[in-house]
Formats: sequence, C-alpha cells, structure tokens
Amino acid sequence: MYNVLTLNKIAKVGLDRLGDNYTASGECTAPDAVIVRSAAMHDMELPDSLLAIARAGAGTNNIPIDKCTQQGIAVFNTPGANANAVKELVLTGMLLASRNVLGGIAWEKTLKGNGDQVGKMVEKGKSQFVGPEIKGKTLGVVGLGAIGALVANAAAALGMDVIGYDPFLTPAAAARLDAAVKTTADLDTVYAEADYLTLHVPLNADTKGLINADTLAKMKDCVRIMNFSRDGLVNSADILAGIKSGKIAAYVTDFATDDILGEEGVIAIPHLGASTPESEDNCAMMAADQIKAYIETGAVINSVNLPRVELAKAAGTRVTVIHKSDDAVTAQIKAAAAEAVTAVRGDVAYTVIDTEADVADAIAAIDGVIKVRVIK
Repeated sequence: MYNVLTLNKIAKVGLDRLGDNYTASGECTAPDAVIVRSAAMHDMELPDSLLAIARAGAGTNNIPIDKCTQQGIAVFNTPGANANAVKELVLTGMLLASRNVLGGIAWEKTLKGNGDQVGKMVEKGKSQFVGPEIKGKTLGVVGLGAIGALVANAAAALGMDVIGYDPFLTPAAAARLDAAVKTTADLDTVYAEADYLTLHVPLNADTKGLINADTLAKMKDCVRIMNFSRDGLVNSADILAGIKSGKIAAYVTDFATDDILGEEGVIAIPHLGASTPESEDNCAMMAADQIKAYIETGAVINSVNLPRVELAKAAGTRVTVIHKSDDAVTAQIKAAAAEAVTAVRGDVAYTVIDTEADVADAIAAIDGVIKVRVIK
C-alpha cells in the first residue's frame, strides 16, 4: 500500500486513477508521494519515505527542486493539462485590455436610480469607454510552449498578426503553430512590433524582471501587456511608470501584488488561469498517472529534475538509481549490473536495471549515488 499526501484539494477523478493500492489524504506522516497545486513546500520537511512530488499544474516555483534532487525525490509537473484554460483567460484579458469593458460596467452601475433616464445617460456617456479592436493588430508571444502556442494560434484565428519568440522551440513544437504565426530569434523584434504582448515563460534567473524600463523603451507607445505566467517576470514599478507615461495602455495579470492593486490601467485577476473544472481534472489525472508510473515501474514522465525514461520491464527485479552525472559513477554502476540503461539531465543521471541479481546494496555504496530503489 502506498500513501499519497495531498497538499491542496485534488480532483477526485485524478485520485481515483491511483487504484486500490493507494491511499490519498491531506493527513499523512510518511508519504510515498505528494500531489500539490499551489501550496508552498519550501519550508516543508521532506521525509525519507518520499519518492516523488507531482505538481498538478505547469509551474513548480512552490517546490524546492534542488533540495528534492539532492534527496533523490523525483519532481513532476503536468505541462499542457491546463493550457486551454489559461489560453481562454489570456484572450479574455486581451479583450478587456482593449475595450475597457470593466470600466464601462463600473461606470454604468453608478447610474442606478435614474429610472427612465438610464438609457439616455448610457448613450451619452459610453464614448469614454471606446477601445480598439484586436483584428489586424500584432500580438507578440514570448514563449511558445503548450500555452503560448495555443494563444498564438487562437490570436491568428481571430485575425491578428502574430509574432513569437522562443529560444527553446523544438521542430515538433514549431509544427504545432498555425502557418500564419511568424517566429523570430530576436526578442527585440517582438518588442518593437507588438501592439499586444503576452508572456508565457517560466520564472528563473534569466527571466526575472524581463519586462522593465529598458525593454519597455523598445516597445510601441500604448502597448498592452498580458502576464499570465508569474508576477516576477515584470518590474511592477516600471509597469506603473509606463502606464503613467502612456507607454503602456493596459497591464493585465493573473498575479495580484499589493503595489498594483487598484492602480489605473491595471487589470489584476485573482490567479484564475487554471480555475476550471476541466483543467483541475486534467491536471489531477496527469499527476496521478505520473506518480503511479514512477512508483510502480520507475518510469519518468514530465519530470523537471530527472531525465525522461520509459522502459518495458525485461525480467527479474527492477532497480532504479538516481546519481550524479559522472562517467566514473556510471561506469561503477554498470560494472555492478551490466544490463543498465542510463539517461542524463544536466548534473543528474537516472539508471534503470532489470536483473535477477541482488545488486542494490553494492550500487548504493558507490560514491555519487543519491538514491537506489528496488521495484519488485
């Protein structure tokens, strides 16, 4: 029996996929796995029993990935499971940024109590909420992963000119883009051409503060910016200054921070990108499937800290080894078990061995080995 700790409410349709050999609850002291959505895990004690963490969503900023890797804990996410939900909200945000619908609705509420005069007052005052159409405008998409690609394709279908940037764009990902979507290897070109700019990149040392005074200076006046990825991608002070100067016509984000709440030109949405029943179900099912595959077979699918490995079991007992990516370490492991398959991701390697021999203890004693697991 395996124990799964749920740190947030996880859709039942996902947990049901684990089967009878698993118990899942929010009260578990020695979990084999954790499924989490937004709960912060950085200050959490990671027990020795823990084999894997699955984030029911794409971002993993709430998980201490380096610490997990050091302890031999596989970390998974669910890329694409909530992509359609986020895409729909990005399009909503883009339209709200253009047409000032929210301002118009708020103003119209102030007319209550004027009886038969309301209609005339609306017709007289509505011109203050005029905004441009998106058709024929240029959308710049920074990041063409699962969400960015869907946004780009949808915008093209709505009649926008779309230009995308992604230094990690694979041929397979490029093939999923609509033929009308242009790509460039020059981010400054996207800044210069975009009437609307949408961000779909992870938050890391390279992307923190990506939108700042310097990059804003490269953009058109009255640019409209959508950030449905992470609040740290933008410098909030520079965003507010840009709105005040007229450089930015509107800033729409799914990540509210105290400094932007209530500010003119800002539309802050309470992190609703993946808040659909369909998205929550999809993320929970993918997370559960990945946890189950890893625990029962050692398969690594959509991990953010281990290389992808899917192997049909040959015979005997399966031994999996998380270890340093070092030729000497790998050679020692393969000396102990010749029939070994090794995959590498950065500084970490993952070796799978199907054997009749008892090799686990010998491999565990090798310097550079992080965790050894035997799967019967």
